[in-house]
Amino acid sequence: MSWQEFERLVDDAESDRELRWVLRHCRSAEDLILAARKLGYRVTRLDLQRAIEEERQELRGDRPAAAAAEATALTGGWDDAQERL
Repeated sequence: MSWQEFERLVDDAESDRELRWVLRHCRSAEDLILAARKLGYRVTRLDLQRAIEEERQELRGDRPAAAAAEATALTGGWDDAQERL
């Protein structure tokens, strides 16, 4: 269920400029998860870890580009969150 919530968060962030701004200005993965939860999204650190790993796989050419966009949309391109999770 939480992965579906994560995907909903990504979809909403792609279409909502203010939401995207809030998420991109989070300084850590924990901040991003807390912000998402405050906004009503039931996401977990495992969801974010999964999205980051999928983005890394995409960069290596191991999966379709559409999934990588989900992680990038939320993180603004940073993936050092892995160490903070």
